[in-house]
Amino acid sequence: MHRLPGFMRALGVLVAFSIASFASAPASADGSVSAVHMGMGARPGEMGNFDAVVNQYNASGERFRIDSHCQSACTIFLSIRNVCVTPGATLLFHAGGDRRAGRISAYSTQHMLAAYNPALRQYVTENHFMDTFEFHAISGRDIVRRFGYPACR
Repeated sequence: MHRLPGFMRALGVLVAFSIASFASAPASADGSVSAVHMGMGARPGEMGNFDAVVNQYNASGERFRIDSHCQSACTIFLSIRNVCVTPGATLLFHAGGDRRAGRISAYSTQHMLAAYNPALRQYVTENHFMDTFEFHAISGRDIVRRFGYPACR
């Protein structure tokens, strides 16, 4: 068996310790719309990218912050179980589909509606926010106060 020089053994132990520490460290609570750069919504065929983020954060239990401009498919982040919303965020709602082609998709619209809590779902439905491609804004402050989503601390 070969013997490593002392500094090489120490380096190996340090690297092994660092890897073990990183692997066992709790997930950072730093997920946000700003961090994932997904606030502008999805192009046709990209909804799966948003679903993957929801699944990742629901599986890890990490906090996810809606902290900025969040339009369209970004609003499905409201379905993350440990989501919070900053008062300065702006969420924009509209029908799902292909905006450029002018085709509303009942499936995409229902997919987004299913991500919202009952109070928000009722509000955007009754006020026809999800009937057209026109954007309808709701402030983060109102998402928290009127619809019961947790405020970020």
